[in-house]
Amino acid sequence: MNITVDIDSNSGFCAGVIRAIGKAEDFLDTHAGTDGRKLFSLGAIVHNDAELKRLESKGLVCIDRDDLEEMRDAAGESLLIRAHGEPPQTYVKAEAHGFNIIDCTCPVVLRLQKSIKEAYDRLRPVNGQIVIFGKPGHAEVLGLIGQVDGHAVVIENMQMLTDAVAEKTIDLMRPVEIFSQTTKSPAEYAAICSKLEEMMADANELSMERFKGRRMFTAHNTICSQVATRHSRLSAFAIEHDIVIFVSGKSSSNGKVLCERCKSLNIRTYHIDSPDELRKEWFRSDDRVGVCGAASTPKWLLEAVANEILSYNSCGGGNVNE
Repeated sequence: MNITVDIDSNSGFCAGVIRAIGKAEDFLDTHAGTDGRKLFSLGAIVHNDAELKRLESKGLVCIDRDDLEEMRDAAGESLLIRAHGEPPQTYVKAEAHGFNIIDCTCPVVLRLQKSIKEAYDRLRPVNGQIVIFGKPGHAEVLGLIGQVDGHAVVIENMQMLTDAVAEKTIDLMRPVEIFSQTTKSPAEYAAICSKLEEMMADANELSMERFKGRRMFTAHNTICSQVATRHSRLSAFAIEHDIVIFVSGKSSSNGKVLCERCKSLNIRTYHIDSPDELRKEWFRSDDRVGVCGAASTPKWLLEAVANEILSYNSCGGGNVNE
């Protein structure tokens, strides 16, 4: 076989994840060798099992909200808030338990939380609604809902939008401001915004031009610019290669969106979370392979996957292009 492998230079940890992992490593490197203190993380700091195991070996302990409820006395312990962010109630609860909080909420998410809270304050006097395009139950979305005391409608796709309108969960006669989870697909968000605005104009029996003049509908551009750029670049990367190996944790929301994007453009796209899941029969003798991943995929894992693929060559060698 004469397989060549390219690693997508735009794949790998986003800035928010790099910042969170850096803060976790700084804490663990400082304390693990001296006082042996662990660092608690509320939820997985990154949706990648291999990277989590690496950090857990340094002393990171992942806990969930139920664990937080049970830890009544955590005086002197440290709790990391990951890049996804948390609702205000989480901070109150953690501080009441005695935790020292290391807040690693991504600055992009922090701005979004602030914007949603400000919109809620604007809309309350006019009986308006907040709509969030995102994955129900996702950590970032829970943090966003918490900014408005739960007064927001979450939709993830066109069917959920249609259902929400039919059930009057979204009232087309009331002002709406819509926001997106930072890691969602820009194309899907644009389609949702366009459809909702069209439905509102029809319900109000106004032309689109006159409806826009009423300013009843506002769509906020809240998708992370790094994520948005990655979508377009990854599309080109998928088309340029014979086969695409997409590497990310199966629970990564960003990973699912990006992998589906690759698969829509290159049917020979395979989603794995470690080199162990590779299958030699996927590859042809002269394939140009593209290895890419999500915002939660470490570079070292992409490199490990690329090297494993190169081992399939008859001479067992070759170069990884980055």
